[in-house]
Amino acid sequence: MNLSFFIASRYFRSKKKRNFITILSRISMIGVAVGTMALVIVLSVFNGLEDLIRSLYASFDAELKIESVKGKSFEVTDDWLQQIRDTEGVEILTEVIEDNALFKYKDYQHLARLKGVSENYLKQGRFNEGYIWGELELGTESQPKAIIGRGVGFYLSMDLDNEFELLQVFYPKAPRNAGTLDPRQLYSRDVIKPSAFFSIEKEFDDNYIIAPLNFVKNLLNYGQKRTSIEIKVKEGFSISSVKKRLKTVLGEDFSVKDTDEQHAGLLRTIKVEKLFVFITLSFILAVASFNIFFSLSMMAIEKKKDTAVLIAMGAKAKLIKKIYIKQGAIIAFSGATIGLFLGFIVCLIQDTYGIVSLGISSSVIDNYPVKMIWTDFLWTSVAVITITFLASYRPAVIASKVKSTDL
Repeated sequence: MNLSFFIASRYFRSKKKRNFITILSRISMIGVAVGTMALVIVLSVFNGLEDLIRSLYASFDAELKIESVKGKSFEVTDDWLQQIRDTEGVEILTEVIEDNALFKYKDYQHLARLKGVSENYLKQGRFNEGYIWGELELGTESQPKAIIGRGVGFYLSMDLDNEFELLQVFYPKAPRNAGTLDPRQLYSRDVIKPSAFFSIEKEFDDNYIIAPLNFVKNLLNYGQKRTSIEIKVKEGFSISSVKKRLKTVLGEDFSVKDTDEQHAGLLRTIKVEKLFVFITLSFILAVASFNIFFSLSMMAIEKKKDTAVLIAMGAKAKLIKKIYIKQGAIIAFSGATIGLFLGFIVCLIQDTYGIVSLGISSSVIDNYPVKMIWTDFLWTSVAVITITFLASYRPAVIASKVKSTDL
């Protein structure tokens, strides 16, 4: 057995003359354990929330989305669309026209996003997450129907069971004749029947209405222009590989984004928040480790004669340093091991039984989501090792300066 570790472990297990040092060592270990456990739990919750957001957005967004690099819309042709369909890994291609419009239902008005989609939109497995009220359909050419975000439905006080009231849609025309006195010449108007409400995420619920492509194309006078093309990837093909093929086919004039890139800002914010939480809790862990510094400093004073004996027997200052650094490491690692284990158990129980509730009755999930990632445990261990070394180094230096004449 390594001599410095042997002596350090004996110091850790033995009773100190001053009971206060023993108590301080145990408090140090408990502080490290609690800090480590909190770090593991909070990071796992952030991982769970990130996964939840991805799953909710993936339910509404396409696996791949093609947009023009310049301008909000672009012209499409049958040959160009067929070229995309023929790309290896592409299963479903959905044409999209999306823009802001004014909606009116009875005496209520609301500004929202009107998203026109081709008939195969619902075949992409949309709305798998969340809640649906009513019939999930887009109607026919003669009687188009709209799928409406629950928030929009709330603002407009809509009633799906009312067969006689239709949703009015208004869209401003290009100002060709600014001198007209007839306000009806300034906008396009059409009506559509509400068929269902969806609830996925507040951003979508409060801002989106899904309608058939031809209805939106005629209302907005888009012709062969589209704002985006949405792609569903065939099973067995990776999204990244299909994305690379589409970029090759489309060239530099178009961007191809996966679900993460469509909401890059939000996901980046979550990662930044997770990083700052990790740094903050690491500082709290460092404060808890100050007890290690004090307990080792007092132990160095108490064991001054023992240290002098070791030096008289030929021990070098390097060995004395190692003894106290390893003593601090034993205290910290004992606490960290307990903390990692307790953090794992708490996350496992939350994931299995959902003990801690979100407290939101209308939420898609009832309990806080958690997801444990081995890298979180790794970085937590690295943080503990670093903090332990910094907390133990100074007392070790003080102890190594003892001389044999101090006997």
